[in-house]
Amino acid sequence: MRILVVNVNTTASMTESIGAQAASVASPGTEIVPLTPPFGAESVEGNYESYLAAIAVMEAVRAYPHPFDAVIQAGYGEHGREGLQELLDVPVVDITEAAASTAQFLGHRYSVVTTLDRAVPLIEDRLKLAGLTDRCASVRASGMSVLELESNEEAAVEAIVEQAALAVEQDKAEVICLGCGGMAGLTEQVVKRTGVPVVDGVAAAVTIAESLVRLGLTTSKVRTYATPRPKKIRNWPPANLTDGEA
Repeated sequence: MRILVVNVNTTASMTESIGAQAASVASPGTEIVPLTPPFGAESVEGNYESYLAAIAVMEAVRAYPHPFDAVIQAGYGEHGREGLQELLDVPVVDITEAAASTAQFLGHRYSVVTTLDRAVPLIEDRLKLAGLTDRCASVRASGMSVLELESNEEAAVEAIVEQAALAVEQDKAEVICLGCGGMAGLTEQVVKRTGVPVVDGVAAAVTIAESLVRLGLTTSKVRTYATPRPKKIRNWPPANLTDGEA
């Protein structure tokens, strides 16, 4: 089984850490292929960057030259999953939905701890669209940017753990979801501080994708995610677009 795990930003070191987290939970015989989009922002923290990332992720998957069995979109609250489902027959799993749906097996209510406050509405919208808000206690921002998860790791961990603890104490969350692909690997520290189950979206998405493949299930193509109709698309890709540049 081969699963593509696509980072939504262009920071290669983050792609590597996401890939490592995915590989750490993959079953024997599952090949994890981390992909970095060919263009886009170094971190995705708003609607413009998210829509740009959606196109970049789709193009990265379209350009992959070998067969694959599933795709994971490794961005929390980001756009684009629906487009991938139109383009592909294989299962497409978004880490936002994977984490929240998994959390609901573990407790009555869950909270998401993410990066900047501006990302909160995007995550809330994605959860609402997926029908996962009824048991969401809160979406909390740590105040740390995506890039600070690498550049100032100690402060980022403390901020995330602090908000997770407040979600449990004040919002009555019983499960915490780590609300950024770049938070892969922080599970143990949050568990130690809060005493509740912590769901990493990348890890959850891998296990869900593997299950769907083993069950022989594919994306329904009868209506919402039908293959795009053949038509001319003007000036795409742009003439000045090269790998890694826009």
